[in-house]
Amino acid sequence: MLKNKIAKLTCLLILAGWLPQFAKAQQPLTLKDALNYALDNNSNIKKALLDIDKGKYKTEEVRAQALPQISGNTGLTYNPIIGQIVFGNQAIKLGKTWNSQAGVQLQQQLFNQQVFTGLQAAKSSEAYYALNSQLTQEQVIEQVANNYYQILVNRLQLSVIDTNIKNVKVVEKIINNQYSNGLARKIDVDRISVNLTNLNTSRTEILNAITLLENQLKLSMGMPVATPISLPEKELTEVTALPVLPDTLNLANRTEFKLLDVQKRLLTLQRKAYVAEYYPSLALSANYTYASQSDSFDFLRSSKDAIGFGSSAIGVTLHVPIFNGFLTRSKVRQADIDLKQADEDIVLTKNSLNFAYENAKIQLRNSINTIKSQKKNAELAKEIYTSTQNNYNNGLASLTDLLDTENALTQAQNSYTQALLNYKIAEIQLIKAKGDIRTLVQ
Repeated sequence: MLKNKIAKLTCLLILAGWLPQFAKAQQPLTLKDALNYALDNNSNIKKALLDIDKGKYKTEEVRAQALPQISGNTGLTYNPIIGQIVFGNQAIKLGKTWNSQAGVQLQQQLFNQQVFTGLQAAKSSEAYYALNSQLTQEQVIEQVANNYYQILVNRLQLSVIDTNIKNVKVVEKIINNQYSNGLARKIDVDRISVNLTNLNTSRTEILNAITLLENQLKLSMGMPVATPISLPEKELTEVTALPVLPDTLNLANRTEFKLLDVQKRLLTLQRKAYVAEYYPSLALSANYTYASQSDSFDFLRSSKDAIGFGSSAIGVTLHVPIFNGFLTRSKVRQADIDLKQADEDIVLTKNSLNFAYENAKIQLRNSINTIKSQKKNAELAKEIYTSTQNNYNNGLASLTDLLDTENALTQAQNSYTQALLNYKIAEIQLIKAKGDIRTLVQ
């Protein structure tokens, strides 16, 4: 009896532990939730953020060249045979059996234009990595939003198919009863059966498409594919009015344009670094060395025959480039070409962004007009289908008329949902063109 109670209690505890996770897994995933999840888990975004840290360390690496460079060295030498020098009848040894030395060296750049320019370039690289991370986030937001709306539209199409299947099954039941009573032909039964099979096939295809789109959404979000998700049924709202569309586009808000500006700044600094190879450089150097010689290995006991002495030196080195076979000139000219190409990239990007903005405005206007007309068309097709179905039930319409109106209704409803998708995609492109893609997350 006690064992049974313990077993039941254990099952309840396990179930209680799983219920919150199950409820969380089944909670509808809104677009905002999907975008926030992607910003936290997308691998491309994580890599871009790591590039920001990498840029900071690169700046520290370049800065190190402008800081003092200090190094130490030590050495021990054993001389089994010591050279001698002869003065008259007397030979004098040139040293002792054991030699040791320890020293420290200091070098400091006093003037090196290449190092200073490299430090400026490293700081600009940090800005480049930050902007690149921002651009990566915006691209992920766009991709996730597009995938999200595609799923919603396919779910609407699935709802249309389910409604049509339900209607056709009602007709199928009526025809089967009429056929059993000798009031319908076998060909009518077969035709409605074929139509129902085609609808079920279309439903299966849409279900497969939804599964593939959900997997694509999870991939763009950085979510494990095996994670179950569900989307709200009313996330795709109807469109009734056209938003305010500015005539001109403010490119200053576009991350792509900011990124090109930073790239040009880096190319300018690269050219400056090449020109700096013509400049002289000045460096300070200093060192101190202590050496000791002894006939025995025991230096620490300060044997009587041990000799120790120190030495130091301080100096400056001036390096003046004279001729390097026009190597620097070739680098500068290549840098000039890179800058001209950067200018062309800016012009091309400006035109491309304006082109995308104008296209988005046109697509938005066309989509909203299509939505209005297709919505009326779908409502009219539904009325015609209902009327034809009543006439068929009363023997006033043929099966061909009924099937034709059912196909027209399906086509009208699918055209309406496709117009909704086209509008949402155009809307995302318009928001992106204005530089406000992050408002989707807010």
